[in-house]
Amino acid sequence: MRLTDPTDFDILDAFGDGRRNNAANLAYVLDRDRGYINTRLPHLADHGLLERVGPAPSSGLYVITEKGRVVAENQESYRTDDVDFEALVERELGPDGRPQASLAQD
Repeated sequence: MRLTDPTDFDILDAFGDGRRNNAANLAYVLDRDRGYINTRLPHLADHGLLERVGPAPSSGLYVITEKGRVVAENQESYRTDDVDFEALVERELGPDGRPQASLAQD
């Protein structure tokens, strides 16, 4: 998984409150170009870090996934050359795609 650091992590952090958001709002909050944010959101969704949500399929609204939360929480490991980041993320996610810590709470 190739991420743009720090922009993609800034986007994931902006979704940390669990609410839906779109490129226009994120561009304003992050002080970045809206067109650029519009290119990053589908990329993050392709990696399963964000999910496009409605109500309309073309609304441009996204929400962070559990995988996205794990990636955001491990930003420093992404920057470390000797860490297999994708393996780290997969280890932290259970077989159902939920973080291992949440499995103990069920």
